[in-house]
Amino acid sequence: MSVDPTTTTRRTFLKFAVGVPLTGAALAACGSSGPTQAGAGGGGGNAGSAGSGTATYWFLSGPPGEAIRTASVNRFNAANPNTKIKATTFQNDAYKTKIKTAIGAGQAPTIIWGWGGGGLKSYVAANQVEDLTSWFAQNPDVKNRLFPASFGAATVDGKIYAMPAETVQPIVLYYNKKVFDKVGVQPPKTYADILTLVPKFNSQNIAPFSLGGQSRWTNMMWLEFFLMRLGGSDLFNRVMTEKGAWADPDAIKGLTMTQDLVKANGFVKGFSSITADSNADQALLYTGKAAMMLHGSWSYGIQVANGGQFVPSGGLGWMNFPPIDGGKGEPGDTVGNPGQYLSISSKATDGEKNTAKNFFKTQVLSDAENKQWIDTGQVPIVKGTQAQLNASKDKDFLNFVYGIASNAKFFGQSWDQAASPTAAESLLDNIAKLFQLSISPQQFADNMSKVVGQ
Repeated sequence: MSVDPTTTTRRTFLKFAVGVPLTGAALAACGSSGPTQAGAGGGGGNAGSAGSGTATYWFLSGPPGEAIRTASVNRFNAANPNTKIKATTFQNDAYKTKIKTAIGAGQAPTIIWGWGGGGLKSYVAANQVEDLTSWFAQNPDVKNRLFPASFGAATVDGKIYAMPAETVQPIVLYYNKKVFDKVGVQPPKTYADILTLVPKFNSQNIAPFSLGGQSRWTNMMWLEFFLMRLGGSDLFNRVMTEKGAWADPDAIKGLTMTQDLVKANGFVKGFSSITADSNADQALLYTGKAAMMLHGSWSYGIQVANGGQFVPSGGLGWMNFPPIDGGKGEPGDTVGNPGQYLSISSKATDGEKNTAKNFFKTQVLSDAENKQWIDTGQVPIVKGTQAQLNASKDKDFLNFVYGIASNAKFFGQSWDQAASPTAAESLLDNIAKLFQLSISPQQFADNMSKVVGQ
């Protein structure tokens, strides 16, 4: 959709185009003055490598993802003392700014961490990333052990430009069981049930839904599910590829439902000033100030890490987004991140590229890394991990995520990842205005008709 399972992945999306001007709207970053060092520290592009096999790698900071990525780098460096990887970490909003600037200047790190989709397409169009198709053909064991669906967002015009990595991350509807018990209500089975619950929670001074609306992509998840449940996978895809598709009656209905929920005080007061990077939206849920929250599956690990006894005591519930009465969409379908993606800068030296490929082959989604992802409540995009999932203390949630990802007839990639950078930025900007009630559903549709397909 889509960040790090840390300070939010969603995402966090790598949606900014190579060479797009650095506008204030595009570069709004959250609370980071710059990178922190993971492992040996490092610089961008080829700086400091002097043509050697030492590669650079930038990725997101924060628990639990940073520690896992750093551990994989450290294992690789211990096994390859002459061709090491230097890692640099960033908060996710700061990362979007830094990586865009570096790639545009031809000074990208050797290994580029991202979400594939539209951002990757823009890198390919600018000849900034390596074609890995032949490498995967020469290393079929690497490709065949990964979820086949994970390669969709790594592929541009039939060629593979990124290594699928890390975890599958559907968007999940979380709820606080203790709050539900306190108010004396049951979890929703349909969207109509949600609308019934909103005034009941408000009457108890509990926000029905937590939302880090300043980050914009968190708002987007709501609209994605509204259109998916109302119009199905066809409408979900068309609105980001077909001019005029936002004028579809189901799309207008979804836009209207969004504003109706805002007007009904469905979201926490002041949601437009709450950031996802701070994890404040998740804290509202596990402290009982909000009853529910729509967020990525990575949020589970954050709540385990930061929520004290909330998760271990059985306080957290979860479900797929419920069906909407009369909707055309499949109730089991989902949206989110089918994986995360590692590309190799085309500007890197041959030695740096070889180091990166060796890292992909030996450490990315290795058994040791997979165990770490599972231990933080996430599902690696690797076949045959169900025995490990069942052995985890978090097996109930992990099997839920595995079931969602493997049984969904359609797993949509979040719009701001799948779309072109131009369309993605316009989408997020207009979604923010929609939630702030500053534009109407029809104005939203008109605005998007100008950029879809660009």
